[in-house]
Amino acid sequence: MTEPLGAPPRQSVGELLGEVTRDLSNLLHQEVELAKAEARQSAKAAAKGGSMFAGAAVAGHFVLLFLSLALWWALGDAMDSLGWSAVIVAALWAVVAAVLAARGKAESKRVGGMPQTADTVKKIPNALQGHEEKNA
Repeated sequence: MTEPLGAPPRQSVGELLGEVTRDLSNLLHQEVELAKAEARQSAKAAAKGGSMFAGAAVAGHFVLLFLSLALWWALGDAMDSLGWSAVIVAALWAVVAAVLAARGKAESKRVGGMPQTADTVKKIPNALQGHEEKNA
């Protein structure tokens, strides 16, 4: 079969496959670079937000400290004993710490890791080899 005059030459299957492979490689490379750029931008925003939360935590700590001192002083004034009022304020904070520790322990037991991701990652080698039926 002859090609019409002026028609572009036809490419072989190997050449077409080579182009597709190059294009796919370029696309994957560009997607990875985009993901890196987005991750850097997200990390910067998260760091900025984390810094703000840290500042808020320090300020909140000072609020609790001065409120505790005010309570200690007021109880001491009412009881005519700064020593016993300090013990009462310390006992209140001990109760708060115990409750928070118990809740934290209960919450940490509920952490299950990433079971679905771990299961999916285990299936990748079979999928790449074309043996998806082994993943069932």
